[in-house]
Amino acid sequence: MERLPISLAERATPFLDYLEAWYQSLPTVDLVATVGQQPEQLLFCSIDMINGFCSEGALASPRVSRLAAPIAALFQRAYDLGVRNFVLTQDTHTPDTPEFAAFPPHCIAGTSESRTIPELTELPFAHQLVTIAKNSLSSHLGTNLGAWLAERPQLDTFVLVGDCTDLCVYTAAMHLRMEANALNLTRRVIVPAALVDTFDTPVMVAHELGIKAHDADLHHLLFLHHMAQNGVEVVATFRTTS
Repeated sequence: MERLPISLAERATPFLDYLEAWYQSLPTVDLVATVGQQPEQLLFCSIDMINGFCSEGALASPRVSRLAAPIAALFQRAYDLGVRNFVLTQDTHTPDTPEFAAFPPHCIAGTSESRTIPELTELPFAHQLVTIAKNSLSSHLGTNLGAWLAERPQLDTFVLVGDCTDLCVYTAAMHLRMEANALNLTRRVIVPAALVDTFDTPVMVAHELGIKAHDADLHHLLFLHHMAQNGVEVVATFRTTS
């Protein structure tokens, strides 16, 4: 069956205008109000804030590295408000992972690429951060995150930050949201748009390298919107001062 031509430049313009307006209208939420009087019910999860996506290796991105300082600041403020549940899910690949058929080798276990960024390891409460290794885009499949969460049934609010918006953040947020839907759990999954991002591979660069192009801005907005369509609370950022 012959595929009909699609003129995105013509047909998608109204949607792209809508998407930009939606993104610009995202609310800023108050962190103090979000934590409230029950900080033990919140989990802050950093996804893939490691050297291999921030400062070295084939997949390091300046867009992602710019998240390091504000994420660390958010964690510190949440800790000051009484939050004690912090999880870092991080690529810690085996050398033979099938994922390397889709992405260049990265963040192999035991290498500096797989280490947590210094902005997080230098937090005064870094010894309380729980690190969970993952061998795929998923923070849940093949990891002990599910078992860790099962031991803490009081957790009902999940704040996800890190990278990439359309890959590991997306799969984690959707898993948490779909699990809650399937089990009839009352659960908030919050993704602050300013504290997640993705990588950029311009079309010209993709042609030169023989790889797929990846427009960071478009993927960032599209996947934030898709999460929001499915019940994830996508916000602009957190107001951290009361």
